[in-house]
Amino acid sequence: MSGSSPAHTPAPHGGNPVLLAIGFISKLSGIAAALLIVISIGVTCQMIFIRFVLNGSTVWQTEGVTYMMVAATMLGLPYVQYLRGHVNVDLLPLLLPEFMRKGLALVVLLVTIAVVALMFWHGYHFWHEAWDWGETSNTPWNPKLWVPYLALPLGFGLYLLQLVADLIAVVFRVEEPFGLEPGATLADSVTEAAE
Repeated sequence: MSGSSPAHTPAPHGGNPVLLAIGFISKLSGIAAALLIVISIGVTCQMIFIRFVLNGSTVWQTEGVTYMMVAATMLGLPYVQYLRGHVNVDLLPLLLPEFMRKGLALVVLLVTIAVVALMFWHGYHFWHEAWDWGETSNTPWNPKLWVPYLALPLGFGLYLLQLVADLIAVVFRVEEPFGLEPGATLADSVTEAAE
């Protein structure tokens, strides 16, 4: 869950080894996503060089870059959650009394976990069908589709893991609901924004 804390503040772990391990996995996922983006840029530059300098044709580059960018997006999900980088609107939590914030945070996390679990389940079936049927892309490159489709269950599964860690952190008070300081109010937030 995001909060009014500064950007790129990692999820607190409070010394809990499980939360620490999940945070480490989310960081590795973020590194993999960043590497995929860098590789995609390199492949795009290579494709431009072949097409416009050497006047040659390309077979796999466009499709490969598309698959890498989708994988980078999926693998970036847990890392962005770990850094609290997803969009968050604090209006309702700031309007609620402090004792109700935890309840709202738990409802939001549980609904998010349910939706992401559903996406994980469908992503897994999508990947498994491609694996089981030996599906290919029917393009000149013709790669096996289970390879790029693996990003769906992997990304959503790791995102789900980070969300469960966030739920544990809120339940055991390792993190305050919505990352808000105890006693924070809407007036405090408006004053802080005005400064």
